[in-house]
Amino acid sequence: MTVIVRHHRHARVHPSIADRVASLDWERIATDLDQRGCAVTGTILLPDECDAIATTYENRERFRSRIVMARHGFGSGEYKYFAYPLPETIAELRKTTYPRIAAIANRWNDSLGIKNRYPEDHDTFIEQCHRAGQTRPTPLLLRYGEGDYNCLHQDLYGAIAFPLQAAILLSAPGRDFTGGEFVIVEQRPRMQSRAEVVSLAQGEAVIFATHHRPVRGARGFYRVNLRHGVSRLRSGHRLMLGIIFHDAQ
Repeated sequence: MTVIVRHHRHARVHPSIADRVASLDWERIATDLDQRGCAVTGTILLPDECDAIATTYENRERFRSRIVMARHGFGSGEYKYFAYPLPETIAELRKTTYPRIAAIANRWNDSLGIKNRYPEDHDTFIEQCHRAGQTRPTPLLLRYGEGDYNCLHQDLYGAIAFPLQAAILLSAPGRDFTGGEFVIVEQRPRMQSRAEVVSLAQGEAVIFATHHRPVRGARGFYRVNLRHGVSRLRSGHRLMLGIIFHDAQ
């Protein structure tokens, strides 16, 4: 499948979402995830696609719920969870990225001695979620204005939780906003926490550990916990697309 973007009298043919995901440097992404718990993908969405997704924020029919962070002590700003059926681009991102990172997730489980194995395709995994009573979609749009931020947290919505997720920056740093860096903090047993600040360009994604990742120690692998958030926005407005692969209760 190809994507055709039209501007005035000209038409440009772009690779499909599936082709873009397939062309990413998955060996490097896997290495970064193993070493740091997060990895920047490079560009996945084009500016027009970022803008199209961002504009859906005002369309109430697209979403199942809206969360104002300050009301819950989550930070400042707001986000909305998409309803089924998901927009085509978001559904395609979820479907085509999942098999790549399911292999990493299964390898991590092997390292930690966890017997659970994730299926190769996303539809089968979502069926498992729904059989467990987790039927609500979890992809979301997050919107921040000047002074907004997101506290460190983990996105766990039920007994079944996929150990990796992704976030795609829809706004352009420097043009649309300043500040608002993505932050992931890793806490190892009996050690001080380590923070990683991730810089993204418009249309780039960061893939990161949802809950924990394996780390090799003197006696084999052990798990370290990770939390993620967003630093204070200094100016402008910032929108981000969150891709969570498990559904919620």
